[in-house]
Amino acid sequence: MSDAMMPPVQKAKVNGIELAYYEAGPKTGVPIVLCHGFPELAFSWRHQIKALADAGRWVIAPDQRGYGLSSRPEAITDYDIEHLTGDLVGLLDHLGVEKAIFVGHDWGGIVVWQMPLLHPTRVAGVIGLNTPFMPRAPADPILIMRNRFGPDMYIVWFQTPGEPEKVLGEDAGKTMRFFMRKPRMMQEAAQPPEGGSTFAFKDLLRQWDGNYAPDAFLTEEELAFFVDTFKRTGFTGGINWYRNFTRNWERAERLPTRIDGIPCLMITAEKDAVLSPEMAEPMPAFIGDLETHMVKDSGHWTQQEKPEDVNRLMLDWLNRRFPT
Repeated sequence: MSDAMMPPVQKAKVNGIELAYYEAGPKTGVPIVLCHGFPELAFSWRHQIKALADAGRWVIAPDQRGYGLSSRPEAITDYDIEHLTGDLVGLLDHLGVEKAIFVGHDWGGIVVWQMPLLHPTRVAGVIGLNTPFMPRAPADPILIMRNRFGPDMYIVWFQTPGEPEKVLGEDAGKTMRFFMRKPRMMQEAAQPPEGGSTFAFKDLLRQWDGNYAPDAFLTEEELAFFVDTFKRTGFTGGINWYRNFTRNWERAERLPTRIDGIPCLMITAEKDAVLSPEMAEPMPAFIGDLETHMVKDSGHWTQQEKPEDVNRLMLDWLNRRFPT
């Protein structure tokens, strides 16, 4: 039944892998490519796919490399930013499209903000959801995070070979219920126990009583779609994106530091403790054409927690900047 919430799945051979994607709306105008984060899927965009298509927009949402019905290569370096952005270029080539508007949430946001730096001729516009554009760090980001948040902070912990996917995969149902909750969980994670590590999801997951109901925003059916998928695929593919933070940082040294000539929209979420609205405040110094809005009372999973607000902000901006 969850399949009924999405258009039929399609497959494309791109950039050395097979990418599953979902497409809706009339194939005219500038297409909108929706890029999910961790631990998510193209399914995370189900509300936006319908709203954009109903508004006469061409919309495309891939299960990105390592996720869902797409390929999950073995090599960790196959998940670096060059591969992740290259997959999106390959998808445009497959569809015979010159440029697209790229929309990214969470890790997908990191990818779409890198698109104008790595592939400027393929980008018509960028929408960041929760994830701001961040200039290249002054040092290896993993070292910075380890020093600032401690060794158990989830991104630092994800660098450990084998262990994170084992812990998250032991009970995929509990893991997905733990992550896919309203803001309270993230607020707790941001307040480390005495001597503990900020965002130590391993410990928080272990201690969590599993009571999903008070913080739920997914229906049982929607949750089951995520759980069944991650039971089948495991979490290694998604975690491998995190294992390229250092590599991506090293390889970005010669990239441009600004985004100019491309309309950009930033949508923040008031109660996202991982990607707070404050993190987007420096963006005007790096982006020539930027508009910013905040979704009130939303935690991290904004497009699923507050779909109407996200759809309204996106369509308003699209209708002004890319009229059909």
